[in-house]
Amino acid sequence: MAPNNHTGAVVAAISERLLFELITSGANALALLRGGPTILAMLFAVVIAGPAVAATLPEERADALYHYYSGGGIDVQGPALLVRKNFAEKYSVTASYYQDSISGASIDVVTNASAYSETRNQFGLGFDYLYGDTLMSISYTQSDENDYEARTLDVGLSHDFFGGMSTLALGFSRGDDTVMRVDTSFEDTVDRFQYRLGWTQILSPTFVAALSYEGISEEGFLNNPYRSARVLGASVQERYPRTRTSNALGIQANKYWGDRSFVTRVKYRFYDDTWGIGAHNIEFMFSRRLSEKTEFGVGGRFYTQTAANFYSDNFAQEFRYMARDKELSDFTSASIGGRISYELFRDRGRLAKGKVTLIFDRIHFDYDNFSDIRSGELYEFNANVIQIFFSAWY
Repeated sequence: MAPNNHTGAVVAAISERLLFELITSGANALALLRGGPTILAMLFAVVIAGPAVAATLPEERADALYHYYSGGGIDVQGPALLVRKNFAEKYSVTASYYQDSISGASIDVVTNASAYSETRNQFGLGFDYLYGDTLMSISYTQSDENDYEARTLDVGLSHDFFGGMSTLALGFSRGDDTVMRVDTSFEDTVDRFQYRLGWTQILSPTFVAALSYEGISEEGFLNNPYRSARVLGASVQERYPRTRTSNALGIQANKYWGDRSFVTRVKYRFYDDTWGIGAHNIEFMFSRRLSEKTEFGVGGRFYTQTAANFYSDNFAQEFRYMARDKELSDFTSASIGGRISYELFRDRGRLAKGKVTLIFDRIHFDYDNFSDIRSGELYEFNANVIQIFFSAWY
């Protein structure tokens, strides 16, 4: 967690989530990280294959991903690997590795510190057990960088009803993080609990709808130890509450047209938390199979949020809690992007199929009450996201 690497870290985290979703077809591929840019690949990852069936083990496959993000003075890039193997038609084991290298100087770093670079490495293991119409999952991830360590245990359960027409999904995760600062002896912790509930309903052979809820409770050091707030133009250390509870509700609809080669998807999500942030997110996607081997899609997203109740670009006096993190301000973001995938081969040796996919997204961020103190102008920037990954089924 180098100075204000939030944007890059969020993009990297979503890239990582994409690779995971490609394997876990029973999961919700539209899961969002609140406040962060959404890579449109998450809109495409599962749709082409049709609606997920919870009471089926995910396919055996291996994926290799390279992601690159550039925007706001930050560059993030790195590889990711994920391999899944099934056993006895009841068990599935997943192993993953993810890396992102972050470098540059965001707007906060430019005005408060020097440029930086760091690398984060994450390892994960997962296990699924299929029993009748119920799929049970457990996974553990460990992420390390020079000033942030994260450990997360996640358990999930999904069950089919009414002959597979309805699916109930439950999930819980427990996170235990350690926050540090490289130039001092500072060290603190974060405890995080996440609760998930989802219902997916097949309404017709060509129409699927889903409802979801996510609640997160956090306690500990929840701000960045490097970042500063401003009081009458003077820099002071940011001070955040040590607790935060958030709730998010989502609704999603998938429509398959004709011979299912053309798909549309729309999702709306509402978020609020005890810090006073309220957010609305809407996404859309169109995808089409151009040929037996080629698939193409385009999509977009619009996100808007209100500021935290202890945020200010420049405080008139000191308060108990003070933040100047632009991700806690009033801001909007909009993105547009496309995806194309091509099937490379079928039935080659022990491999059933191979596919390569290229994804590009353009994201614009517009901050309503966060300024560039060098010019006094309200801050905005554009970002480009490129992903390329290879998938092999066996």
